[in-house]
Amino acid sequence: MEATEEADPHSPNRPAAQVMDRVTVYTAFNPTTAQIVCSRLQTAGIHASVEGEAAALSMEGYSLSTGGIRVQVPEPEADAARALIEADEET
Repeated sequence: MEATEEADPHSPNRPAAQVMDRVTVYTAFNPTTAQIVCSRLQTAGIHASVEGEAAALSMEGYSLSTGGIRVQVPEPEADAARALIEADEET
């Protein structure tokens, strides 16, 4: 592959986690809450990550203006993640 060619995102040589679209399943304005939700999902075997935390912590009130700190998962795991989050909120 030449240096000027871009890698095909659907190439079989690319890791699955990079091919799948990630979706937001939870939004928080507090980094601690986002990390707790992410940890609960990871403990359940869901590939969750926290996005936007650094930007939210860089300036007071910035998380509100950016729409919050997002917990994201691969699209195929979104329904299971949302169900787990809803079950946690009910208890």
